[in-house]
Amino acid sequence: MSERIKSISNPRLNLDILSPEDVQKIHRNTLRVIEEVGVRFPSPRALDIWRSHGAQVDPASMVVRAPGRLIEEALRKAPPVYTLAARDPALDLPLDGNHVYAGTDGCGVEVIDIRTGERRRSVLQDVADIARIADHLPEVAFHWVPVSAQDCPPESRGVHELLAIWRNSTKHVQTESIYSASEARAAAEMAALLAGGKDALRKRPLLSIMECTISPLAHDGGSLDAALVGAEFGLPVGFMTMASCASSAPATMAGNLVVGNAEVVSGLALIELAFPGAPVYYAAAQTAMDLRTGAYTGGGPEDFLFGAATNRLADFYRVPLSMGSFATGAKEPNWQAGLENSLSTFMASLTMSDMLLGVGLLAGSTVWSFAQMMMDCEIFGIVAKVMDGIPVDEESVAFEAIREVGPGGTYLTHDHTKRHMRELWLSSYLDRRPMSVWEKKKDGAPDWALDKARRILETHRPAPLDPALDRELSRIIASVKA
Repeated sequence: MSERIKSISNPRLNLDILSPEDVQKIHRNTLRVIEEVGVRFPSPRALDIWRSHGAQVDPASMVVRAPGRLIEEALRKAPPVYTLAARDPALDLPLDGNHVYAGTDGCGVEVIDIRTGERRRSVLQDVADIARIADHLPEVAFHWVPVSAQDCPPESRGVHELLAIWRNSTKHVQTESIYSASEARAAAEMAALLAGGKDALRKRPLLSIMECTISPLAHDGGSLDAALVGAEFGLPVGFMTMASCASSAPATMAGNLVVGNAEVVSGLALIELAFPGAPVYYAAAQTAMDLRTGAYTGGGPEDFLFGAATNRLADFYRVPLSMGSFATGAKEPNWQAGLENSLSTFMASLTMSDMLLGVGLLAGSTVWSFAQMMMDCEIFGIVAKVMDGIPVDEESVAFEAIREVGPGGTYLTHDHTKRHMRELWLSSYLDRRPMSVWEKKKDGAPDWALDKARRILETHRPAPLDPALDRELSRIIASVKA
């Protein structure tokens, strides 16, 4: 894997948030829910697939009740390991259970303008600007569509966003903003052109698709159809639950896990029934309702625990996990944002969640902040360093250096220090200046982060698309409009 991508691998720290017995209880109750209560699949194509495999389908409510045996058999067909390909092969991401990657968050609807600082509606140029900065940052391994291109037609908005990212980055793209079969087919055809053909795309999927469930126990029809088209082209497909304790899921965390798990695994099972062996992944961003307002919290102890627990479920089903992390409820880059994003990222990393989502957004994933984007990358860097633990060997215990320096000496000029000093983590945004310096300037991390984002946007030039290829991609988008 390229040094241009930062990831967490071979960690010395780990966390068992759920025992094997706990996981089994959640699994058994999940199968009971799917079989006895059912999950809503408002898609004729999806219902036909379930019906053809012996599931009980209620045509009026579009609720499917499938036996647990069918769900388990379908999930066993999913590949446990595969690679998310990038336009630059050096930036490919192996989903092998031994890497944790961070990606941008999505799909926000407002942006804190990088130049004026004013909050406004998001547009296509924002998608391009964010992609270019993210392409430069080693902490961002892949893209989610970060904000909605609200100046583009709704029926083709998702593919406009994809092209904006591909024009400004060579990293993998995971879209969460494709909601129809026609748009998904256009997106897959665009990815096939970039990959060099449909067969090449199956071998190197440059695009993956994520669809949200509708808690409790339902899917969106257009999203189901889009996911099936993606799987038809060999694109990795995931379903994300955002079940919220006390509103769209039971108040208890275990009950929330059962509801969310039923939504996700029923979606993954559908894909495997339709296309056995298709690459799929688990996705989750569960939370707890704010008891004062009923709002989505975007942070808190329940979120942190869900971040660790969900990966245990994904491991049980032997599929990768795309996990909601960061995604603070804070309205600006402040103490709350640092607290929520640090703890959510640390907890999810302790269980080696494959993909962490959330870099850059504030206010519960609605408002994009370039400063927060940069500071979230620093948080990921801190977590990655902590996950490395403390290696202990003959070189690291440094006995010879200790003997040579002796009592009262200094290690500053010793060869052992020269060999290892660059292993020490170096901050970009933590304020370690003397108080007297700070008192004169009164600036800090958000100011420095925003300045760096502006410099990257002005100077970074990713590898461009071939002009003829760009024109063909634009032609596909035009056909969606028609």
